[in-house]
Amino acid sequence: MSERIEDIAKAMVAEGKGLLAADESTATIKKRFEAIDLESTETSRRDYREMLLRSEAAMKNCISGVILYEETLFQNAADGTPLAEVIRAAGAIPGIKVDTGAKPLALASGETVTEGLDGLAERLARYYAAGARFAKWRGVIAISDRLPTANAVKANAHALARYAALCQQAGIVPIVEPEVLMDGEPGTHDIDRSEAVTEQTLRVVFNELADAGIKLEGMILKPSMVIDGKKQRKASVAEVAERTVRVLKNTVPASVAGIAFLSGGQSAEEATAHLSAMNAGNSLPWALTFSYGRALQDDALKAWKGESGNVEAGQRAFAHRARMNSLAARGLWTAEQERTA
Repeated sequence: MSERIEDIAKAMVAEGKGLLAADESTATIKKRFEAIDLESTETSRRDYREMLLRSEAAMKNCISGVILYEETLFQNAADGTPLAEVIRAAGAIPGIKVDTGAKPLALASGETVTEGLDGLAERLARYYAAGARFAKWRGVIAISDRLPTANAVKANAHALARYAALCQQAGIVPIVEPEVLMDGEPGTHDIDRSEAVTEQTLRVVFNELADAGIKLEGMILKPSMVIDGKKQRKASVAEVAERTVRVLKNTVPASVAGIAFLSGGQSAEEATAHLSAMNAGNSLPWALTFSYGRALQDDALKAWKGESGNVEAGQRAFAHRARMNSLAARGLWTAEQERTA
């Protein structure tokens, strides 16, 4: 594998492949396991993620990289093989979530700024030594009739740029993730508001990245789609695709290595349908692909149920969703394939 960040970034958005976001914090995965009546322990978390990572059909054909939580990056599989090596053996790239979460922004009611810059350079060196070649940092942008404020957008964009610079200095590809919430309070914004806020946010983010000297060919953008609030879902698949592509064309430089969307509160099939519609018939300067967590994992988790006898069932469910999104990344997904594949 090449160690140039431009080549790593290009491999992360290879045709028909995308990213598995398996970077849920210990607190988040505990909630997911509670839904299947499974206790969250170091071993159960390892077993679950190993089940996904050893899904050969999905990993080799559809997954270019895996975003890991720090615990997982340093864990070994049941047979003693480092999980990072399991990922590499499947032809994918190990990555790591490096932010420490969104915290309340001072003097800004309802808004947050993501933390984790202190000591990041030293952590990145450890992650690189453990095999990570890309990282992820999520900035959260609240949206309503009054939010976001310019201060919150700039604070998160500045943090994203500082993080990205530290990553590139360490030889690690940064995934820059400015997420405009669709399910934040009150979640009733229409798609016009979503488009305006997403465009505003991306403009500020790329201004900050430029000021920080970020090499755009060595980064991946992970944006939210332009979609109406969760409590006001009216937009069609075609409208979401059209508006999202328009915003990207207006704001994202052509030299960015690729764009890997988050699924952000959508159902698994919605996220697939929207991605495919964006890719179908559009001539774009960057690859558009997926970086999905729940939209790839939920069916697999429900099929697995924490039982060793259900590993194959969990892997089949994961492989199906991975294949559907691989088709979507090429603009080839259809509802009929969803039902019959």
